[in-house]
Amino acid sequence: MSTTGTVDAEGGGSLHQRILSDISEKILSGAWAPGHRIPFEHELTEQYGCSRMTVNKALSQLAKAGLIERRRRSGSFVRRPQSQAAILEIHDIKIEVEALGLPYRYERLARQKRRSTAEDRELLELDAAGPVLALECRHFAGKRPFAHEQRLINLAAVPEAGDEEFLNTSPGPWLIGCVPWSAAEHRIRADAADKQIAAALDIQAGAPCLVVERRTWGADHPVTHVRFTYAAGSHTLVARFTPSQS
Repeated sequence: MSTTGTVDAEGGGSLHQRILSDISEKILSGAWAPGHRIPFEHELTEQYGCSRMTVNKALSQLAKAGLIERRRRSGSFVRRPQSQAAILEIHDIKIEVEALGLPYRYERLARQKRRSTAEDRELLELDAAGPVLALECRHFAGKRPFAHEQRLINLAAVPEAGDEEFLNTSPGPWLIGCVPWSAAEHRIRADAADKQIAAALDIQAGAPCLVVERRTWGADHPVTHVRFTYAAGSHTLVARFTPSQS
C-alpha cells in the first residue's frame, strides 16, 4: 500500500520509505488495531538493518500524520482514529470513515417490520400506532467496528422502505436520496456500553461510548429516529457558528 497522502516521506531513503510503508499498511489494513504497541526503536533498527536515526524519523512522521502515539518510556502505539462530524449536518458515515483513510464496510444485523410499540411511538413522536421498520446495523473502519446503528423508520411516511432489505445499502444515505427532510433534531450524550453494544463494537461491557440520536421530519411527518453509538475516543462532534443577528 502506498503511503502517499498518509505520511510525508520527505527527504528519506529507501529504508526510511519502507518503514513508513510497512507500518502504515499494518495500521490502515487493521492488522494492527488501535492500542497495539509498535516495535521498539531498537527492534526496528535490528529488523531493517538501519540507524536508530532513520527509525526515529519514520516514527516521528507517523506520529505527525496521526497514525501512532509516542509515549515517553512506554514506546509507540497505534492511535485510535478520530472522525469529525458537524453537529447540525446529516452526514454519511461512509464518507466519515473514508476521510480517515480507512476502507469502509456496512453490515445489516437485523431487520423487522412491525406495528409500533409504545417505545417506538415515543422515539418517533407518533400520535398513533402504525407500521414501522426497525433496523440494526454496523459500520466498519478497516477491520474494526466504527459505529453501531439502531434505526426506526415510519412506514406511514416512507412506505417504500418496507420493501427495501438494506443488505447492501445503508439506510441513512437511502433515506436522504428518497425522502426530502424538512427538520432534524440531534441529541448527544455519553453512555456505558451494555452487552449488546459491547459485542457489536468489540469493546468491554461498561466501556464509555458517545451516543448521537437524531430525529428527522418531512412535511410535518416523523420520518426516522436513529441512534449511533461510537466507542469513546473514536468520534468528535464539531459545531461552527456565527454571532446571531439582532
